[in-house]
Amino acid sequence: MQEVKLIFFIALALAPFAGAIAFIITYQEYAKHLVDRKRVLRTSLRAALVAFAFFLVVPTFFIWLFIVVLGTKL
Repeated sequence: MQEVKLIFFIALALAPFAGAIAFIITYQEYAKHLVDRKRVLRTSLRAALVAFAFFLVVPTFFIWLFIVVLGTKL
């Protein structure tokens, strides 16, 4: 069960990093093409939240799938 906690905490630690990187990349790309800075910021924040949620939910789901549903031991 320690492995599960470790994987979850790694996902919890790296999800904000993924969100920040998604924000930076999206902001830089949209800033080149759009003039409205509010729209650029809103779109970049949305991309950051989606990346954060994805990298937090998907590893947690796979941990649950492999351990609870399939009964696999890590």
